[in-house]
Amino acid sequence: MKDAKWRVIQLQSHNPFMNMAIDEAVSESVAKGQYPTIRFYKWLPSAVSVGYFQSLKDEVNIQNCKELGIDIIRRRTGGGAVYHSNRGEITYSVIGPTKLFPKNIIESYQVICDWIILGLAKLGIKAEFSPINDIIVKGKKISGNAQTRRNNILLQHGTILFDVDVDKMFSVLNVPDEKIKDKLIKDVKERVTRVLDFKKVDAQKTYEALLDGFTKDKSFEYGDLTEVELLRAKELVRERYSKDDWNYMK
Repeated sequence: MKDAKWRVIQLQSHNPFMNMAIDEAVSESVAKGQYPTIRFYKWLPSAVSVGYFQSLKDEVNIQNCKELGIDIIRRRTGGGAVYHSNRGEITYSVIGPTKLFPKNIIESYQVICDWIILGLAKLGIKAEFSPINDIIVKGKKISGNAQTRRNNILLQHGTILFDVDVDKMFSVLNVPDEKIKDKLIKDVKERVTRVLDFKKVDAQKTYEALLDGFTKDKSFEYGDLTEVELLRAKELVRERYSKDDWNYMK
């Protein structure tokens, strides 16, 4: 890991279709020899992403998303449906050859999650890894992460909650039984936390701390998407990520 040279793409905002397309385009270029890449991004507009194996119609309140101007996207990674607030979170992707990471899935999650933990420590927040793929502070979840491995390339992306609106989250995600919705909201509020609960900092300071955590002890250079990656991402948006047959395939 320490011998690898990394490309770091600093915080950008994209719509959800472009965000997922960029992850795939970068995965393809890393497979062809591009530096392993760390990317930070936000969602504009806010969005709901569903895991690759989920039923979008089962998981998402499509009508409420339309009324609130919230986009819906299917990820290539597994896991559950996630509400991505433009103001409330910072998202990252780590893309690199699988040989840079432990073969064991949980161990590989921990390697990358430790970078988040280092970043939070810069803010004075003591976090810890909670297998399989969460980060918690004082028993409450502050970060969720998902991973896929294809063509000898590992892609892990995840969110760090800077702020969170649980009520809005439950307005765009389906609840199995409406009668227990209030109980579920109360339960999530008790199990989820955010940076602002521990440190009164803005999103930029939070991002800068995470950037320090992710780049600590690494050889890296700041970069951007190559022209080939950008063109490929736009192609993937047109051909897959903006298409109903992708997003509604389950």
